[in-house]
Amino acid sequence: FLSELAIIVMLSSSSCRSCNSVASTVATAFKPWLASCAPAARTITGKSGRLIHLPNCMCPVCLSGTTPGKRISERDLSVAAKPSPENRGVVFMGPNEVEVKPIGFPKLELDSTDSPVVSERQKRKCQHGAIMKVVTTNICGSDQHMVRGRTSLPGGYMVLGHEITGEVIETGSDVEFIKKGDLCSVPFNIACGRCPACKRGDTGVCLFVNPARAGAAYGYVDMGGWVGGQAEYVMVPYADFNLLKFPDKAQAMEKIADLTLLSDIFPTGFHGAVTAGVGPGSMVYVAGAGPVGLACAASCNLLGAACVIVGDMIPERLEQAKSFGCETIDVRAEGTLEDKIHAITGSPTVDAAVDCVGFEARAAVGGDGQSPEQPAQVLNDCMGIVREGGQIGIPGLYVTEDPGAVDDAAKYGNLSMRMGLGWSKSASMHTGQCPVMKYHRPLMQAILYDKVQIAKAVNATVISLDDAAKGYKDFDKGAAAKFVLDPHGMTGLAQTI
Repeated sequence: FLSELAIIVMLSSSSCRSCNSVASTVATAFKPWLASCAPAARTITGKSGRLIHLPNCMCPVCLSGTTPGKRISERDLSVAAKPSPENRGVVFMGPNEVEVKPIGFPKLELDSTDSPVVSERQKRKCQHGAIMKVVTTNICGSDQHMVRGRTSLPGGYMVLGHEITGEVIETGSDVEFIKKGDLCSVPFNIACGRCPACKRGDTGVCLFVNPARAGAAYGYVDMGGWVGGQAEYVMVPYADFNLLKFPDKAQAMEKIADLTLLSDIFPTGFHGAVTAGVGPGSMVYVAGAGPVGLACAASCNLLGAACVIVGDMIPERLEQAKSFGCETIDVRAEGTLEDKIHAITGSPTVDAAVDCVGFEARAAVGGDGQSPEQPAQVLNDCMGIVREGGQIGIPGLYVTEDPGAVDDAAKYGNLSMRMGLGWSKSASMHTGQCPVMKYHRPLMQAILYDKVQIAKAVNATVISLDDAAKGYKDFDKGAAAKFVLDPHGMTGLAQTI
């Protein structure tokens, strides 16, 4: 009780992310509540001094939301997603809960000024943008981090989804080359094409699209407040720069299950392989057999790797990796990772290692698959098994704030990494978002000319928008599938799950 009360008392010197009000005023208003209900609050104080409300926090701010008497996870949708009969989207309502709800029909503008996440509030006109009818939009492991309550995002506001393929139905007055009717892939990075970062090709860290920091994405916390694309319609800014137009619309629809993966996981997996130095004859270890790990393994094959080893804790996902020629390791089994690799290749090390797991990694040994969480496990594994002078690619997501972390250090992204081991080997590591536009055109050509069957590799499974909640639940359970939402039934591939 005393520890939670102490956190709430910190309102006297902090600004609250959820209400953005002056803390002392809020604290005064809450005095009667502080005396009796403090244990119901669930908060931590971020490094900036702001109070962060955790999922299921029951303080008066979270209880009120925009409608008195409702928790934030139950509140009315805000400006960025005011209900409309003309559009529906997948909304994060609270930990492990998403719903398909009516949302606002997109306009050629962004207004996230009433976002509960202060850092992403902005308002701007977007005559450089396009409104798209969403053909396919994919559920991503990065979305799952939010849905599990592992970020600072409160429920009831965010329309999810950053993997989008769609047909242009309207363009702004500043759009010159993209036309109505074009079928396009949308990179998950939002980039202006004008800033120094974009001009040098670092579109994952565009400087002009997020008021809080470099880099932005659709439907993701702290990434600029841009409305997500797990919806029937979405607005894409800087359309001429961002959109990848498919050259033949009919051909693209025939290969849509493959092409939908160009928005994120195929370039992300490829980027992981490239930054790990994978090339002809490489011996590679890929940590994680989720969709990004499988896309990375397929990319390693495309790049000419001699042997691709995939490690995971879920047998079904390992079987999926085997289906296109990968060697596999069940990391739950007894023995060191070095020994398991040695049993396959005759050497305990590899040329390249790729972390496709991220900050929700777990200890390598645990027969039930529910071993304790160890955020730096995969990073340390990679440093242990990469050869001297080897390279490590890290497309797996790591965050600056993790309210659900196992210890106080990890809550702020401070992990127990064996940097000395990596340094002693002269290993190099490459982190960060994939700059999708660096890769999506050549990967599109590889798909169109049948050089890779990426949908088959990741088991792309098309479902309806109405089945989104089921897709999230199955994915969270470890399904060996990449769920693709078909909001309008345009693909003819949707199946029931």
